Amino acid sequence: MTITYFEIGRIIVEEEQNGKDRAEYGKQLLKGLSQQLTKEFGKGFSIDVLERIRKFYLIYSKSATVLRILEIKNSETVSRNSNDSISSSLSKNFENKKMQTLSSFFTLTWSHYVFLMRIDDEKERRFYEIESERHNWSVRELKRQYDSALYARLALSRDKEGILKLSEQGQIIEKPKDIIKDPYILEFLGLPELNQYSESQLEEEIINKLEHFLLELGHGFTFVARQNRITFDDKHFRIDLVFYNRILRCFVLIDLKIGELKHQDLGQMQMYVNYYDREMRLEDENKTIGIVLCQNKSESVVKYTLPENNEQIFASKYKTVLPSVEVLKELLENK
Repeated sequence: MTITYFEIGRIIVEEEQNGKDRAEYGKQLLKGLSQQLTKEFGKGFSIDVLERIRKFYLIYSKSATVLRILEIKNSETVSRNSNDSISSSLSKNFENKKMQTLSSFFTLTWSHYVFLMRIDDEKERRFYEIESERHNWSVRELKRQYDSALYARLALSRDKEGILKLSEQGQIIEKPKDIIKDPYILEFLGLPELNQYSESQLEEEIINKLEHFLLELGHGFTFVARQNRITFDDKHFRIDLVFYNRILRCFVLIDLKIGELKHQDLGQMQMYVNYYDREMRLEDENKTIGIVLCQNKSESVVKYTLPENNEQIFASKYKTVLPSVEVLKELLENK
């Protein structure tokens, strides 16, 4: 269906380019095409749908990959005269190899592309397209990731070169910082934004919605334990949540904090990380990562508590109510 729509979009655009008064001609073209397609194929080709199909072609025909495909088969472009039927034209198009090549490019469903076309920024749109293909996101999951501004949150921890890579390759995990988001969006927990709940209640809700939390953490995470007890010198300590990242091949420890982050919280996480590195980590595994999730934090406290070459301990905010995309994007613009 997607390839069919792409070809219909091409026909619309090419016909519009042949018209003298493009604005008026375009309106009449869509009206006539809608009537003809509806007659030949049935419902589903209203003027609104055709406008969306036209937009689809205009957006994706600019892709370097698609341009190469179109150039390869440019000599095979089908020209229609006024007596040709739409179905005849489309049938001729499907007979050449161009359609097979295009099908390898358009791997998502039409519903995915309808949503992606709402994203104006080309780099951001390409990022969500790559991630949807790579991780087999449903349209619902794609929408949730977009609404939580995944692209903007990942971009916050990257320089301009790193942001460009996001749009060209998606999220590539090579070092600890690549898995960190700030903030984490936990709206699926159903908790209020104000601290009217305890850390244990927050943890309990995360465990109840573990599948959602794993999706928010990102790629390669597996759950290991909750309230993991470690003991030395007859003293007991408990780590809220323990995960393992298969891509980085390391443990990831998470501590949950209600309210403002304190330097003691980072010091405690450093102790947990040191313990795991010295007592739990295997020789062929990488160093443990520690993340303190808090409602609020001072960047200065984080900066002066952690060493300059820190690559293991991170502090990130979490939000239990979904902020607007505009608010999260402001963070990126003010970076």
